[in-house]
Amino acid sequence: LNTILPLIMENTVTNAEKYFGQFCTLMASYTRKTAKLRDKSDLLVKQLIDYANSENPELRSAMKNFAEELAKVQDYRQAEVERLETKVVEPLKLYGIRLKQTRTDIKRFNNARNNEIKQLEKLEKLRQKAPSDRHAIAESNVHKASVDASRSTQQLEETINEFQKQKLKDIQRIFSDFITIEMVFHTKALEVYSSAFQNLDGYDLEKDLEDFRARIHVPFGNYNARPVNTTYPATTLPWSMGSQVRDRQLYTIVVVFMPFSSD
Repeated sequence: LNTILPLIMENTVTNAEKYFGQFCTLMASYTRKTAKLRDKSDLLVKQLIDYANSENPELRSAMKNFAEELAKVQDYRQAEVERLETKVVEPLKLYGIRLKQTRTDIKRFNNARNNEIKQLEKLEKLRQKAPSDRHAIAESNVHKASVDASRSTQQLEETINEFQKQKLKDIQRIFSDFITIEMVFHTKALEVYSSAFQNLDGYDLEKDLEDFRARIHVPFGNYNARPVNTTYPATTLPWSMGSQVRDRQLYTIVVVFMPFSSD
């Protein structure tokens, strides 16, 4: 027991320091990346509104409504970030202080216990060597040292037992809070996303196309076609001139919409 108990305590605290430290680092990173996703989504909302203002009425209305729904999700995500910081990251940060205090308490009790055990061993040797007239005094001192050592051992056991009990409760509570925060966010986000989907699904594409066609339609007049006079000499322009012009026009369009990729 004298050698096993300190080893168990050391392993328990060291294991908690290792994994709670890793949990704290990962959950802090998780929260920061969630906040970055919120920021990127806010930029997307702004871009959607800018685009909507450049489009036809039906699409403009649909995209603005979609942007508003997406903005609602970011409000929920902001609440998610704040709750993660309060309920998950902060308790994990504070655990470092608790672990340090526990290690200090264990060290103090362990030192006291070791000193009392050494004292008990010395008294035991003195009792064996003591003459008969001092035997009673030595016996009393040995009994007292034994009681002190037992009390320190009990305090040490209670300290590590209480630490283990609290650690198990804390890990359960912290990750239960994490799951609850995520479920609340995703439940609310799903409701808003469903509304956004229905809004886009109800968009009247044909109405916008009719408006677009009306704007690009150019009425043509009636022209009299005359037969070509065969006595005229043939044109000196090559037959593919029109094709070459179209090719140049096509090349210009390709350059505008599909720039060359740099090697």
